[in-house]
Amino acid sequence: MRKSGILCPVFSLPGKYGIGSFSREAYEFVDFLAEAGQTYWQILPLGPTSYGDSPYQSFSTYAGNPYFIDLDELKRQKLLTEDELAEADLGSNPEDIDYGKLYENRFPLLRKAFSRIGSETRDKVKTYRKENQDWVEDYALYMAVKATFDNVALSEWDDDIRLRKSEAMERYRKECREDVDFYIWLQYEFYREWDALKGYANKKGIRIIGDIPIYVSADSADVWAHPELFELDENYRPIHVAGCPPDGFTADGQLWGNPVYRWDYHKKTGYEWWKMRIAKSALLYDVIRIDHFRGFDQYYSIPGDAVNARHGKWVDGPGMDLFKALKPVLEEKNVGIIAEDLGFITDTVRKLVKDSGFPNMKVLEFAFDVRDTGSANDYLPFNYPRNCVAYTGTHDNETMVGWLEGLDKETFNYVREFADAPKKADAKEVCRKMVRIALASPADTAVIPIQDHLGLDNRARINTPSTLGNNWRWRMKDGILTEKFAREIYKITRIYGRAPVLPKKDKEEDKSSE
Repeated sequence: MRKSGILCPVFSLPGKYGIGSFSREAYEFVDFLAEAGQTYWQILPLGPTSYGDSPYQSFSTYAGNPYFIDLDELKRQKLLTEDELAEADLGSNPEDIDYGKLYENRFPLLRKAFSRIGSETRDKVKTYRKENQDWVEDYALYMAVKATFDNVALSEWDDDIRLRKSEAMERYRKECREDVDFYIWLQYEFYREWDALKGYANKKGIRIIGDIPIYVSADSADVWAHPELFELDENYRPIHVAGCPPDGFTADGQLWGNPVYRWDYHKKTGYEWWKMRIAKSALLYDVIRIDHFRGFDQYYSIPGDAVNARHGKWVDGPGMDLFKALKPVLEEKNVGIIAEDLGFITDTVRKLVKDSGFPNMKVLEFAFDVRDTGSANDYLPFNYPRNCVAYTGTHDNETMVGWLEGLDKETFNYVREFADAPKKADAKEVCRKMVRIALASPADTAVIPIQDHLGLDNRARINTPSTLGNNWRWRMKDGILTEKFAREIYKITRIYGRAPVLPKKDKEEDKSSE
């Protein structure tokens, strides 16, 4: 069955407290998706973010971001008061996220709430802690210890605790006991609220597409607790890190800094860590989009002390061996996979995607990058196979309107003609046509960023790769997701065979509004 969805990060939702969260507005967004005839809500990684605020550089591959905890829910639990919430400065611009103010003022609120939890909640946290001891103890201790070092990166900690010497571990467990308890409660509350929101979405017929980065951050509980999984030296510092080679856009390439995996070790364990990672992700999401899928075929390995990505080399990854090992987990958990295979794609990457059977990604903005490929361009929608996911753009791209506005006149006219838009059409009108083209494509699934449905320019862009300081900040205006807007999306979704059948009453209302 043909289906469609909308891409919108949780942090981009409207709300009162500086950042989108699991609040009333999240439930209203689910209602909007259902009214708009959608099947999927695609989000970005939910992990706690570090310097740079990127959800792709998290302190843990399993933990949730405390910023997403609903402060009004804590007020309902009588853990915070209306006055305390009103006094906290969490940012004044409803269309922007001020991460500095969130860091300074949201955590004190969360600590205050934790200090007031009752015995019943403490018992539930205790049960949660026991059920998740395979990761949450290490994560909570990691965050607590990190605070004692003024939140510097793992590489700058004292050797005894960075290398997990037994005496140091015992000492910090005692000294940081209260902070450890706090960080575990944060995870309990995060997962409790997310489970409720996901359950609500699923009951409404909305499935969650979640996103997991292929790599983990060098500054993370994962690297600290399981150094054997990564290419690290005797001091637990990366021997090689991940990135991308130089290209026409970045002369120095991209130096991500994530430690690369010791795939030989993973193979010896039967890929146990990856099995656990997928199983845990399946608790959060109905479909998992794996970022940088090409890294399983070959990954770009850069010396750990490099200042740029110029001197890296391509190294073979685990290939299908990994996915054969993961198949029983995927079947048991009934979770789907989307392979993010964007970027420089080789024949061996194409073969891996084909052999895996996972749908890959087709981005409409890429269809016009190289004009001389003509009709052979894989991103032109008439070349899409059914087993793929069509996008107008992703969180790393310009918005469709922003992209169109930045084209030279000749290319814009070429795109306009391709979209069958009038000669005098502006970028917003062509954007509407491009959304329809993605929905009309042969792809079984189409996902449209909410900004492209809204026809917003690059002021609503989520991320510009290889830049710092102005990413992951955009939020929707409150009140923009109207019933009329939902109906407009439903109509085009229905026209292209992607909408669930409406109840009879809704069918009549929809017909009368045409």
